[in-house]
Amino acid sequence: MFNEEMSLYRDMTIRMLEQEVAPFYEAWESAGQVPRSLWNTLGAAGLLGVDMPERYGAAQAPFDVSQMILEEMSRMGFGGLASGLNIHANIVMPYILGYGNEKQKQHWLPKLITGEAVGAIAMTEPSTGSDLAAIQTRAVRKGDNWVLNGSKIFITNGLHADVVIVCAKTELQVGAKGISLFLVDTSLVGFSRGPGIKKIGQHASDTAELFFDDLVIPHAALLGEEKQGFTYLMQELPRERLGVATQAVGSAEGALALTIDYVQQRKAFGQRIADFQNTRFKLAEIKTRIEVCKAYLNQCMRLYQAGDMTSQEASILKLSSTQMQCWVVDQCLQLFGGYGYMQEYPISRFYLDARVQTLYAGTSEIMKEVISRGMINKREAK
Repeated sequence: MFNEEMSLYRDMTIRMLEQEVAPFYEAWESAGQVPRSLWNTLGAAGLLGVDMPERYGAAQAPFDVSQMILEEMSRMGFGGLASGLNIHANIVMPYILGYGNEKQKQHWLPKLITGEAVGAIAMTEPSTGSDLAAIQTRAVRKGDNWVLNGSKIFITNGLHADVVIVCAKTELQVGAKGISLFLVDTSLVGFSRGPGIKKIGQHASDTAELFFDDLVIPHAALLGEEKQGFTYLMQELPRERLGVATQAVGSAEGALALTIDYVQQRKAFGQRIADFQNTRFKLAEIKTRIEVCKAYLNQCMRLYQAGDMTSQEASILKLSSTQMQCWVVDQCLQLFGGYGYMQEYPISRFYLDARVQTLYAGTSEIMKEVISRGMINKREAK
């Protein structure tokens, strides 16, 4: 029965993307963002927070369905949209569901599910990068309110966001232990955003710098407990990295499908490119790497759903899947020859969209640090 349900969800997702996204995506890439109305369209189609509880207006579908939606977006070459969706539905909503009080859930989750509100999360700052313990954005308690000052950069959905989960220091002297999370309503005075940041890929994913200038937010905007922000971030990273890995596998599969079609049509030296041994062997190697990575992704999804996925496993998955994606799209583009370098061929977008995957949600270097730290700690424990 589950396979039948998944097939129905997949068919619905593909039809929606073919009708509402594919005809316009090139224009959105040129514009540097999707139209705000697309979020309402996605919500109406039931693609936002599909696994959230029914009492907030969602379908309460299995977690696998939310990942399938990301996979199909990525497979069809909509990498920027997939990244925005991953932030909105796989990060912002679970944070609110997991750590918010009922009033916060009732206020934000229905709006995020319908697309009435767009969500973002703001961690990175201009001078800190991956070092969250060094963030400078500060929230100071004043009576029943907090006063927020600082800035964030590289924020996905930053231009459209109606609510932003902001990481801020509420105590300065204790590093990461002084981080708290806040649900910031972007309509408040003191909030502003810079122009969209131009990137080399994922152009349709709007990315912006956010500013907080004596922004007064009520104490009720605190998400969870004070000074527990870093703990929450670490607890939610596995789901974020699962999403990135799903994007990586979906994108790699999409690039391979384009390439198989191309090499069977294009001829060189009197024969199809597909008939050269080098082409066949390269396609076989690409397929093998995708399938091996997909098997580990499926294993990690089962672990996550059982509550057993570790930070080390999430890091291995994120590192291996994104590096696989970058290698695959590079090899696929090579088989297109000069045409692969032309923007009119979709393989070029797969190539450009892939590069950021090894940077956000923790760089490959950070993933290696987490993986090796776990190995060394285990050996020391023995």
